[in-house]
Amino acid sequence: MTKKKRIGILTSGGDCAGLNAVLRAAVHAGTLAGYEIVGIEDGTAGLLDDPARYQVLTPKMMDTTIMRLGGTILGTTNKGNPFNFPMPDGSFKDRSQEIIDGIKALELEAVIGIGGDGSLAILRQLAQQGGINLIGIPKTIDNDLGMTEISVGFETAVWTATEALDRLQPTAASHDRVMILEVMGRDAGHIALHSGIAGGADIILIPEVPYDMDIIAKKIISIREEQGRNFALVCVSEAVKTQSGELIEVEHAGGEKRYGGIGHYFAERIAKMTGFETRVTVLGHVQRGCSPIPADRLIASAFGVRAIDLVKAGKYDRMLAWSDREVIDVPIEKAIESYQQVATDGMLMKTARALGICFGDV
Repeated sequence: MTKKKRIGILTSGGDCAGLNAVLRAAVHAGTLAGYEIVGIEDGTAGLLDDPARYQVLTPKMMDTTIMRLGGTILGTTNKGNPFNFPMPDGSFKDRSQEIIDGIKALELEAVIGIGGDGSLAILRQLAQQGGINLIGIPKTIDNDLGMTEISVGFETAVWTATEALDRLQPTAASHDRVMILEVMGRDAGHIALHSGIAGGADIILIPEVPYDMDIIAKKIISIREEQGRNFALVCVSEAVKTQSGELIEVEHAGGEKRYGGIGHYFAERIAKMTGFETRVTVLGHVQRGCSPIPADRLIASAFGVRAIDLVKAGKYDRMLAWSDREVIDVPIEKAIESYQQVATDGMLMKTARALGICFGDV
């Protein structure tokens, strides 16, 4: 009996909604095409163990319940660059060959890596070093990967942030308050811009647009005095800097730092400059962990199926991308080189300004 060819699939980097929908689609399409699908656990971390940690994924395991789940059933990691891996004694070691050996031991025809720019850059380096056939699927709530209009997880993150603004509005109106919502996005302001427009924010603050606190305060005062409205909504991206140009970060156990706290920075200054009661909601990881909305389920499913098509065609070192309502494939190298921030002269920025939304610059 001829042994089935095997395709490995893993999720890498921060989790987001839609990852399981990708897995489900790849398993169904791959099995139909005659492949055995091997799910590698905890991203590249699962390949550092000997033997590698994995599970064979079957269509029976991948029913529609899986598609609805947030997170990733395989687990993931966003720590420990294998080329400079932190060891228990405080030293660093290149463990890349261990991962390559783990992939070789699994006898994989190809590896499908679902990740953002950082994860895909590491996976591509491993693939180049080890002669591994790699296909990338874009996954990031930040939507900052180049050469694709959208990445898995972004739409659900925007929906979650928009829903938060919808919930903050009535409580803001009830208490005559300025409500600030701090959202994720790393160094790009896509989540803040999209949800700010959809959620009716009065002010949107993103890292791509410099701001002036006097302009922000003036906008809030004008809402009360000129529009006669007793509340205001502010949506701010976590990567916005202070007036002195500093990023605000939170240090977690082990010394790891992540963006967080800029909402409180603005709250303190807005309250002082306007005299209005101000409250902050830091949305955090709820943008990542919820059930994917239909848009993410659809794009994830399309990416999963198309990835199998590329394996069948022997077309590797490519990343799938969404463009003009179609799934295309582009060079991974070009995609991770093309960082995609908010276009400050783009249509959504023009839309927001036409709606009277303030970015703190004019």
